Amino acid sequence: MDFDANRRKHLIKILQAMGMVAVGGLVWGAYVQKASASPLWLLPPGAKPKDQFLKNCIRCGLCVEACPYYTLKLASPLDSAPLGMPYFLPRKTPCYMCKDIPCVEACPTDVLDKQALSTNGQLDINKSRMGVAIVDTKNCIAYAGIQCDACYRACPLMDKALYLEYKRNERTGKHSFLLPMVDNDICTGCGKCEHVCVTEVASITILPRDVVLGKMGTNYIKGWEVQDEERLQGVSSKLKKPSERSPTDYLNSEGL
Repeated sequence: MDFDANRRKHLIKILQAMGMVAVGGLVWGAYVQKASASPLWLLPPGAKPKDQFLKNCIRCGLCVEACPYYTLKLASPLDSAPLGMPYFLPRKTPCYMCKDIPCVEACPTDVLDKQALSTNGQLDINKSRMGVAIVDTKNCIAYAGIQCDACYRACPLMDKALYLEYKRNERTGKHSFLLPMVDNDICTGCGKCEHVCVTEVASITILPRDVVLGKMGTNYIKGWEVQDEERLQGVSSKLKKPSERSPTDYLNSEGL
């Protein structure tokens, strides 16, 4: 009987351990699925496309250690990003645009791509595309007519990545709106603008470029750009000649 009792206790402990492992696996699987589904993390400067970054980043933390401003952090199980992935929250601590880009220099796997950040062999932090600034025009106080240019003055590429558009305030007739505008092609996504925004919840935020930016497509030709203009060479002969009918006759013609 003692043997049977001991054996029964041993089997119960094994089953309990197996149950805990199973539950832990379900919880961890749910966390991984949730983290992988979130598209809103901001990666360090020079990060390769997200899928490639997640596949090749070894979560060593060297980029985090190299950051002199403690901008980067490694994701914990409580964060929305995959465990151990380096990312940053600009509202808390933005990227301070180090010229020598120490986080990239520290990366041992090249998922932080030096070539993507190089100009004539020299590192150029202004080529970073960590994200893009998006202005909430309904809650930005500048759009309400209150003078504020905090984000504009914080931008390291002032008058290029972020500039002000002046517009007459028709409500008062005496003042001007100073409206922050973002050039998507130049914005680095450093987050300094979001960090200094004076509203309770930031009215200018940094989001991943692949989440918020559209794509025009190659079928559209911008005639004012040299490269697109070259695409028109030899094509004009294939285009239909403009109709000689007036717009009224064309619209009222049968079969339309």
